[in-house]
Parts: sequence; C-alpha cells; structure tokens
Amino acid sequence: MDDVRNFILRQEGDQREVMLYFHNLLTSFPTVSSAIKYRIPFYDQKTWVCYLNPLKNGKVSLCFLRGYELSNEQGLLESKGRKQVLSVDFGSVDEIPKDTIREIINEALFLDEAVPYNPKGKSITK
Repeated sequence: MDDVRNFILRQEGDQREVMLYFHNLLTSFPTVSSAIKYRIPFYDQKTWVCYLNPLKNGKVSLCFLRGYELSNEQGLLESKGRKQVLSVDFGSVDEIPKDTIREIINEALFLDEAVPYNPKGKSITK
C-alpha cells in the first residue's frame, strides 16, 4: 500500500472518508500522482496541483496551490488570507458538491497542463 493511502487510513471517522473520496477522485486522472510532502498528501501533474489538509476541527481542507489563477466561478474557494492558495473545507462526504468539485479539479489540471507556473509577483524573463 502506498504512503498516501496509509496516511489517509490512519485518519479517523469523517476525515478518513473525505480524504479517501478526494484521493480516489484525484488519482482517477491518469496524469495525477500522489505523494506525502510536508507530512500531508499532495497531488501532482506537471507541478503541484492540490493537497489535502486534515484540520484540527475534524474537517478536511482541499487546497489548490494555484488557486488564485482559477476562475472560482462556483464561488466555493476561499483565500483565508493567503496570496496563492485557495481552499474549501468539508466535514463529511455528504457535504461535497461532487460535480462542482470535479469542475474545479478539471480546471486546475488544465491550468497546470496548459499555463506555465509563474509565482505571484515574479516576472518571467525571456
């Protein structure tokens, strides 16, 4: 069993279920791989796309590293004072708007594939 799955299975209750749902969804994309980085699960394609953060309040935060570049047409993602990362928290699988989350993940994967990463505030020199 891989490190990410082991990490998820060590969580309890709803956190485990939410993380398992997102892990299965994200790894269903053939171009996405997972690994433990900074002691939590990260999901990569060309670069880091998102990560799952189990919170002390029992929820799980789905965080998009290039969140500020996403359209957020759904209005689901929050900055929480961060400049790059946008996220949404869930306390149970029943709370997850599955079609909306799939749209956001598809957009994040498309962005990662199509647009080179440019850290906010950094200029690209040619």
